[in-house]
Amino acid sequence: MLSSQTRPVDVDELHSVLKKVFGYDEFRPLQQQIIEGLIAGEHQFVLMPTGGGKSLCYQIPALVCKGVAIVVSPLIALMQDQVSALKANGVRAEYLNSSLSYDEKNAILDALESNELDLIYVAPERLMTEMFLNILDDLDISLFAIDEAHCISQWGHDFRQEYLMLSQCRQRYPEVPFITLTATADKQTRADIIQQLDLAQAKVSVASFSRPNIRYTVIEKYNPTQQILKFMEERPDDSGIIYCATRKRVEEVAELLKKNKINALPYHAGLSNNHRRNAQNAFKDDDINVIVATVAFGMGIDKPNVRFVVHYDISKNIESYYQETGRAGRDGLAADAMLFYGIGDIAKVRGIIESNNNEEQRRIECHKLAAMVSFAEALACRRKVLLNYFGETLAESCGNCDVCLNPPETYDALEDAQKALSCVYRLQQRFGVSYVIEVLRGSNNKRIQQFGHQRLSTYGIGKDSSKEAWMSIFRQLIHLGYIEQDIANYSVLRLLPKAREVLRGEVGVELAKPRISQARIKSKKRTKSQTKKFDRDDLSQADQHLFEVLRQKRKEISNDQNVAPFIVFSDRSLIELALKKPKTADEFLKISGVGEHKLAAYGDIFMETLSQQIDLGSV
Repeated sequence: MLSSQTRPVDVDELHSVLKKVFGYDEFRPLQQQIIEGLIAGEHQFVLMPTGGGKSLCYQIPALVCKGVAIVVSPLIALMQDQVSALKANGVRAEYLNSSLSYDEKNAILDALESNELDLIYVAPERLMTEMFLNILDDLDISLFAIDEAHCISQWGHDFRQEYLMLSQCRQRYPEVPFITLTATADKQTRADIIQQLDLAQAKVSVASFSRPNIRYTVIEKYNPTQQILKFMEERPDDSGIIYCATRKRVEEVAELLKKNKINALPYHAGLSNNHRRNAQNAFKDDDINVIVATVAFGMGIDKPNVRFVVHYDISKNIESYYQETGRAGRDGLAADAMLFYGIGDIAKVRGIIESNNNEEQRRIECHKLAAMVSFAEALACRRKVLLNYFGETLAESCGNCDVCLNPPETYDALEDAQKALSCVYRLQQRFGVSYVIEVLRGSNNKRIQQFGHQRLSTYGIGKDSSKEAWMSIFRQLIHLGYIEQDIANYSVLRLLPKAREVLRGEVGVELAKPRISQARIKSKKRTKSQTKKFDRDDLSQADQHLFEVLRQKRKEISNDQNVAPFIVFSDRSLIELALKKPKTADEFLKISGVGEHKLAAYGDIFMETLSQQIDLGSV
């Protein structure tokens, strides 16, 4: 289906806009073919990872085609960040949302009706009002871009009812090309999006889900408060997000960090709008280092210099986990994704799922949780497991996850397995993991005395191993199908048929030794292929100092202009500036992320800062 607004594709013009406006020398994979197709009037379905460059796929067509691009975005913060970034590059862009005053809204509508805008960002509710549609009826529309398109699908992990209205927009403007974009969607979700928007003829582009700069690490949760503090000790100045399952835990972890002089704030739906807005802005503006949040936080964050994402509790599906970890390292620099994994967390999530009265939804969510558990318990390359879920095959192991960098050591665990299974049996399959371990380790607590379990033959037979080691054994025995947790009955352990063979010694059992003390893999420096061209590790001590000076200058400018620091320049741009130390405008333009508008706005300021540091002998 072709649009009446289409025009011939000038490849040289596309590259010129890419460099002059956005400051990049070349397109990322799939970007150019998506852009060319959209300009030619083709509908596009784009599945591209966070940080993969989705926005340019519609922003560049909006600049070279006649008319205005209508961008549908679900969150105020996301609109604001993207419009601020576009304006910093000299693009005529605005957003319409409830954060604006009456006069500001009218001024933007006047600019829209006067054909003075290249892009306007709106929420689906505002787009589908009759007043706004009447305005659009009289305009040249270059394209519709539906961002976070997984919100359309009831099978998506963040379904929003208001997104369903967008099908009416497709019917009203049948000749205008539509581009739908998302970072996470399995096959069922993709098919649902295409059906909801009647995009059967859309060109489907699926980029690689691999984010080689992110290092995936999973550690067994045994003392999470100490584990998170140890993790943070190695990152005193890094920006990061810590996700927790509940509001209560968010508050507890945020308070723990603050008591240990870590600059952190909580974020969850139970806090006031003002508190959430202030916390989000402080994080975005680098005024705090860490946000501790429920999954209510994140979709609207365009912050590229998030260096780590920690999951204090396990996600309920891989789509959510992938999207949340994808908020780290959007700039292509080295980043960490750490997951604390405990079998108790699995039981809690499964219990929530089982409470759902929709049998089909319950079945799907249980399947997705099982996939998440398989990722957490993988003994092979984690990136392979992750990509396989999205239908992508990785030929070789990634070399940048905990399993690749430090393969698990296995051992003959038949005796340990027999002790564990026998204790469950002796306890008549009526108790949960923690209690069984207490009996195995010979605990002298009141509950054991009350039940008389100190008289069992299995009492104390596991006292030579730690609680954490036994937790690891039980986790693996559950995963291997020897025992299960009865979710409907307080998560008590039940023996499965396979357990009988182990108890009789008819089969062997091989388990991985637990990694209870691991907080971060340090055994390998990241390679260039993992981090894209430059990273902080490439800087000498003198250049590290220069980077900090440039970062402080960026912060001063962002404060003066009331924009986030990354709107001025990304960390990647500052690293290149520290390494290359440009002295002329032409040299400055060669820095990644520097277009003509940013050169004019900031070039002299940063080149003067570089010159002063060189004169001082700091570099």
